[in-house]
Amino acid sequence: MLTEQPNPNSTNIDRLSTLEILQVINQEDQQVALAVERALPAVALAVDLLTERLRQGGRLIYVGAGTSGRLGVLDAVECVPTFGTPPDLVVGMIAGGEQALTRAVEGAEDDTHTARDDMAQHKLSERDTVVGIAASGRTPYVLGAMHYATEIGCKTVGIACNVPSALLDAVDVPIGVAVGPEVITGSTRLKAGTAQKLVLNMLSTATMVKLGKVYGNLMVDVQVTNAKLQQRATNLVSQLTGLDPEVAFELLQASENNVKVAAIMHHRQVNMEIARSLLADAQGNLRAIIGDH
Repeated sequence: MLTEQPNPNSTNIDRLSTLEILQVINQEDQQVALAVERALPAVALAVDLLTERLRQGGRLIYVGAGTSGRLGVLDAVECVPTFGTPPDLVVGMIAGGEQALTRAVEGAEDDTHTARDDMAQHKLSERDTVVGIAASGRTPYVLGAMHYATEIGCKTVGIACNVPSALLDAVDVPIGVAVGPEVITGSTRLKAGTAQKLVLNMLSTATMVKLGKVYGNLMVDVQVTNAKLQQRATNLVSQLTGLDPEVAFELLQASENNVKVAAIMHHRQVNMEIARSLLADAQGNLRAIIGDH
């Protein structure tokens, strides 16, 4: 496998100075974005698939082991505060369960039977889309999960850094990101992990943009759960309405901390209940209600 081959550019890394070690790592990292660029057509197919199926009431479910699993869980968790999604809309599954998030659970990635059991607990429907993440492209846990998802009738996407690979052969939309050998042979938390993180960022962000979770490049479905996000939401309302921050804050309070509702209340001169109704009728698309502002 490409991810397991020795890297000739780092053969003598243990003899280098600190700066030279960092330069080698940095030079290798620069190849990751180029590898992701080559995979963009496949990523676009996956985004369009996800958008369609989420609109139909499906879910996005990430499945991985080790670093790959942690990256999937991270992306799933961050969709809630960033895009205001329900916690069960984007789900992250990792081999070994929650304990594997903070401590390696050796052997969990080889258990195909547990993968099927874990998937069954989520009560998949044919509207769901399952994204398998595996640097090697052959992790048994991930393959087991994908086979189960296919049996249920789910659509499947695979992200792997070995091309070809069993995972890419097993899914509806294969995303192969061939980043080449790692700086430390076989340590796929490095370039492969970075590539996976970049692709996951694209999948969730582009899908949420297409679902109307973003206005322009503004995070208009942000959840106000702390002081920083309260300030961010106030700034968003100010930008969308042209109001001074103090007045924008009052409007945000009147909308029960909903940036979209606050903007509609201002531009359409309606109360919160009517604004919420307009937003629901537009399936959450703010631009469809207030146009370009």
